[in-house]
Amino acid sequence: MASIAPETDVPVTADLPSGSPIPSVAATTPSKPAAPLTPPLRALLAATPSHLDAFLARLNKCLATPAGIDTVLLFVCYASRLSASALGALSRSVLRRSARDWLAVLAALPPRTTVLFASSSSSSSAVKVAVVTAGGSTTTAAAAAALVLAGRLKALSGLLSEARTILRLWALLGMYFWGKGLVVKALSPAAEKKKSSGEPEGEETRLDRVVEWTRLLLCVGLQTLENGAYLSSRGVLGWTPAQQGKAYKWSSRFWAAYVGIELGKLAAEGLAGSKAKKAKADAEVDADTAEWRKKVARNLAWMPLTLHWSTDAGFVSEPLIGMLASIPGMIQMRDLWRSTALPSAK
Repeated sequence: MASIAPETDVPVTADLPSGSPIPSVAATTPSKPAAPLTPPLRALLAATPSHLDAFLARLNKCLATPAGIDTVLLFVCYASRLSASALGALSRSVLRRSARDWLAVLAALPPRTTVLFASSSSSSSAVKVAVVTAGGSTTTAAAAAALVLAGRLKALSGLLSEARTILRLWALLGMYFWGKGLVVKALSPAAEKKKSSGEPEGEETRLDRVVEWTRLLLCVGLQTLENGAYLSSRGVLGWTPAQQGKAYKWSSRFWAAYVGIELGKLAAEGLAGSKAKKAKADAEVDADTAEWRKKVARNLAWMPLTLHWSTDAGFVSEPLIGMLASIPGMIQMRDLWRSTALPSAK
């Protein structure tokens, strides 16, 4: 069962710092028009340490916050899972074709021919068969190596998924302060004054509050169930395997409901935003539209997966799981990378 948690922005997640993409460390212009466009090997080797240092410094900055760590783990986790699925499917196809070659050679042998797959003493009734050519043997060996690599990538994906689950064990603490903020907001002097004066409350405000409390309760429910199921699987709590499976399914169902609410909110924001475009500058409109589209893409990618994990058998194939989950991973990783440009590069 894949670990789950809401991947959308909620008040419990700190905003990442802003920044611009890091430029090239050295940008040189050839002195002569006839100079080759590709720099010499010596120049590439000289620039490599600087580029590597800048990359590692920026990666370190990405991993400086819990949200950044989760984003990097999400990206690598599902990129590994997608790569494992692709390599596994390709290598199994090659190995099946090789097996068919074996069968074809064996079928072409004369009747009552003895086939030996190990060296033995010579015999008039024995025929040693070379099943594949040298090229085919190389291809088969490469396919077998790719299959081993696919297994290791899948193991890496599972390890990173478990790491993200462990990091989310503390998410309920942030949800407590999320709920506390909603209570403080409801009991604020402005809200109390409106109630005491008898001023009617707007329908939109009341609906927003209901939606926000629903989001919080869904997150608390899904995180509590996931924590209980995971801790029980490690012997910390005493839930049975059947109870763990049921908890994971209901956790996924709460997550699916959460994603559904997010998509509904985004649809309403899209309609409202189209009416308010005239009151904003073009640059602001473009930024809002880009951010809205990223949120829509992320939630649309998660929706079929949450429904898949909500059922016993599921209905999404392994390659499609990696492909869909890689979409929010790439979106979030790209935003994180852009937001962590080094000060010297700005």
